[in-house]
Amino acid sequence: MRGYDDHGEAAFAYVSCETRVPPDHPLRTIRAIVDEALKGLSREFDVLYAATGRPSVPPEKLLRALLLQAFYSVRSERQLMEQLGYNLLFRWFVGLAIDAPVWDVTVFTKNRERLLRGEISAKFMDRVLNLP
Repeated sequence: MRGYDDHGEAAFAYVSCETRVPPDHPLRTIRAIVDEALKGLSREFDVLYAATGRPSVPPEKLLRALLLQAFYSVRSERQLMEQLGYNLLFRWFVGLAIDAPVWDVTVFTKNRERLLRGEISAKFMDRVLNLP
């Protein structure tokens, strides 16, 4: 029997990005390395961000997103935000839930520039490359 081309959506979804990423996907190993490197940068992040005001893009998520941009040759941050909107692998790697909103491109860019000025990206890459 032929199936129907049904475009209906369920009212609630109980699927996590974690279950959708294959256990042997190479990004699983990379994410573990990245998470380990990010653990030691919390103090540096605190110095760059004010204690009050609007919440920014979490620097850990921003750095993971920038790695994806490099790994998958995403040409622009606008395209990166588009990919984060629908690509479950990207959402999982960055740490966004399926229903979490994606950041505005200009906000993402401004936060990226803050990390570059604070030399966090260089410290991050040093930590990644020096892990066993």
